[in-house]
Amino acid sequence: MTDRPEALDPNWLLLFAAWLITTVAALGSLFFSEVMEFAPCSLCWYQRMFMYPLVIVLGVGLFPVDRSSVRFALPLAVGGWLVAAYHTLLYEGVIPESASPCRQGVSCKEQYIEVLGFLSIPALSLLAFTAVVAALVVVRKRLKA
Repeated sequence: MTDRPEALDPNWLLLFAAWLITTVAALGSLFFSEVMEFAPCSLCWYQRMFMYPLVIVLGVGLFPVDRSSVRFALPLAVGGWLVAAYHTLLYEGVIPESASPCRQGVSCKEQYIEVLGFLSIPALSLLAFTAVVAALVVVRKRLKA
């Protein structure tokens, strides 16, 4: 018998990392809108519709470990990634503002903050969704092997 604790399951660690990222992103979006009083645009709301359920789906999949949660989380993460990518391209001017769904209310190009001088809120969302999709794809591939 050894005194060494069992190693943690790498798949569980990846799911936990994805859950942690989604939780921080969801809390960050609430902080921006409720504390900083930054009004979210239409595309921000769509990204929230994909991000918020991920917190629950991934959280439920952790305790007890339920690897089938990847099957439910991956489509949400990919959908959020697509909206975040479109929003980032629109924000950066790659897509013309005439293609913006933000016709009324807050502009989808509204500049509130830039973390480190270049990361906008849409870019932060894109990074979060990218990390979550990557983690979920790795877990999915490892489970099929």
